[in-house]
Amino acid sequence: MKLLTARIAAPAAALVLAGLTAACAPQTSDNSAKKDEKSGTLRVWLFQEVNNKPKEQVVDAAVAAFRKEHKDAKVEIEYIPVETRAQKIKAAFNDPKSAPDLIEYGNTDTAGYVKDGGLADVGAEFNAWDEAKDTDPTARQSVTVDGRIYGAPLFVGVRALYYRTDVFKDLGIEPPKTQDELIATAKKIHKEKPDLYGLAVGGAYTYGAMPFIWANGGELAEESGGSYTSAINSTAARKGIKAYTSLFGDDNCPAAKCASMGGNATVTAFASGKAAMAIGGDFSHQAVEAGSVKGKYAVVPLPGLKVGDTAPAFAGGNNIGVLKSSSHRTLAVDLMKEFTGKETQRALFDAMGFLPTYTDVRSEVAKKEPFVGPFVTTLGAGAKFVPASPGWGQIDASLVLPTMFQEIVSGKKDVAAASDDAAKKMNAAFADAS
Repeated sequence: MKLLTARIAAPAAALVLAGLTAACAPQTSDNSAKKDEKSGTLRVWLFQEVNNKPKEQVVDAAVAAFRKEHKDAKVEIEYIPVETRAQKIKAAFNDPKSAPDLIEYGNTDTAGYVKDGGLADVGAEFNAWDEAKDTDPTARQSVTVDGRIYGAPLFVGVRALYYRTDVFKDLGIEPPKTQDELIATAKKIHKEKPDLYGLAVGGAYTYGAMPFIWANGGELAEESGGSYTSAINSTAARKGIKAYTSLFGDDNCPAAKCASMGGNATVTAFASGKAAMAIGGDFSHQAVEAGSVKGKYAVVPLPGLKVGDTAPAFAGGNNIGVLKSSSHRTLAVDLMKEFTGKETQRALFDAMGFLPTYTDVRSEVAKKEPFVGPFVTTLGAGAKFVPASPGWGQIDASLVLPTMFQEIVSGKKDVAAASDDAAKKMNAAFADAS
């Protein structure tokens, strides 16, 4: 099985690219199509994966199924690099003649693309679609801006706790059941085995840090009347920040080495045998399997504050959207449904390891592949999403949260000062985007 190796830190990396252009790109003028042709050629842009052939086979099958029902329509698929897709998609929004009819896009891009006037509101068709009723609520949220739906979820990804079974057995310890136990276990392991990070953490690993903030009752931002205000400096959020940053130091993961690490680096540290635990995604599975810890690890949901609680995880993933400029709206919506329907999502899981966005299909694949279980449990416990504001792209591109964590672990600022500064930067970005 081919898994999502390209996306160990994809949501963060993709969002940086999107945000770099979002901050300076002009808002497009109204480029709504004036006609809805029922024949012709549909152009589709999908993301190029590291190993793309299995994805191509699934996509080709979906296109074949679509053409059985739409014999007068043709479909042209172009696979575009994730690294440069932000610029390409922005350009398409401003030049409808060269634009595709459908695009695959990162779910953190939704609000920015809606603000740019690029995505069509497909809420009526989505809500009337029978399969959509089984869509995970968080996945549905990822295509929703101001109550309107701008696409269909394609897959979702979350993170859980990878741990070394051999190390735990050697030390006679059990997987941690609370956040306090997690922190204490990490430090115990490092004390007993100084060559290992107890828990690999990264100052630039935003999506690894978020569960600590959310588990402590904190939020990234609060929404009121369609506007967002940072909540990163609230009392609850500061508790989570303090918990996460307490893992940086000579008693677990030295700040000099770990402050600059992102998601890729933390998972690599675990896969290469340098860490006893790491926060990794379902999409990290192949990378870990290819490492030196193969056969010597297991995965459990990241624990919350109390025994039995699961820390909320960020729900990453990708969506399929119809462009507002498409002159084949009806056909494009039907093709969107074919790409994101249950049959295709089952096939994408088998081919690529992409977790389905439908709760019933996820239960099916969890029975088929046991490694998926902890991630499905995490999603079922209530995953969370970033603020649905185009300002989030600027916040992420500007590395506001990594800077905050790094200032704290380096000793330059305390939690209060660093979070206050981060809140000011976030509020400026929200204001710029409104």
